[in-house]
Amino acid sequence: MINVGIIGGSGYTAGELLRLLNNHPKAVVDFVYSTTNAGKPVTDVHQDLLGETDLLFTDTVNPEINVLFLCLGHGKSKAFLAAHSFAGHTRIIDLGNDFRLQKDAEAFVYGLPEWNKKAIQKAQFIANPGCFATAIQLALLPLAQHQELQNSIHINATTGSTGAGVQPSETTHHSWRNNNMSHYKAFEHQHLDEIQQSLAITQTGFYQELLFIPNRGDFTRGIFATLYTKTDKSLDTHIKQFQAFYEKEPFVVVTTGNIHLKQVVQTNKCLISLTKKGDYLLVTSIIDNLIKGASGQAIQSMNLMFGLDEKTGLQLKSGNF
Repeated sequence: MINVGIIGGSGYTAGELLRLLNNHPKAVVDFVYSTTNAGKPVTDVHQDLLGETDLLFTDTVNPEINVLFLCLGHGKSKAFLAAHSFAGHTRIIDLGNDFRLQKDAEAFVYGLPEWNKKAIQKAQFIANPGCFATAIQLALLPLAQHQELQNSIHINATTGSTGAGVQPSETTHHSWRNNNMSHYKAFEHQHLDEIQQSLAITQTGFYQELLFIPNRGDFTRGIFATLYTKTDKSLDTHIKQFQAFYEKEPFVVVTTGNIHLKQVVQTNKCLISLTKKGDYLLVTSIIDNLIKGASGQAIQSMNLMFGLDEKTGLQLKSGNF
């Protein structure tokens, strides 16, 4: 069995990790680290796990675990690793943004399985992509592979309230978020850097503008992203490019039909829809921000690192309601 430790155990991503790992046939959670909740039952915070775990939060770590998931706030993972030592065999998967960019990566490998699978399989340390970055990269990488991104790319993506994390703020309270919508960090969201990095590695000489408008939705989970750019190829050509790119990827489905969030919520799937009008190609990409955009993708990488089928523990089904 793979012995797992989770750091930052009281947040949404840690809760999803616990829920998924509780049903993973090859993994067992050794400890859940939270200095603010040490000694309390995990189910005091993650109440959906009541009756499924008797784990207590702890403020100590077991340095001999097989894999460590870091679910800390952005910018805190490096400090935690500097203050704690782990065995030479321990694999580390960081769900924060400390190691996603090559200039900060140290020994960390960027953990987008559909793009970087071979490197993930050999890696000891993984930087899990951001949730917006996951949905947007999966929508653009097949085009980058064929050098098709030759014009500005316009991106509009809406995320659920869980994307803002568990700590309340002015824009996450139910009374503000319900029946409301707004954008934030227009043209300067932090995930743009990792998106541009992957596209530049994939497409020679990539320099095109990414005009990204992130939106806050009045729902709890999911990302609905629409992207459009000019291309001179036919829709059929692009469909074949996407289908070939994702032919062996179990969690990505390419279609020309309409797609909606309920098809992916509570799953590790990414659905991608393509359509074209005139010179403009529209790509719609949808994921669950907490699973494919965070914890599920992290487990997908863990599976690859330990030689398991990447679908292990992640064959989840969405519902219509």
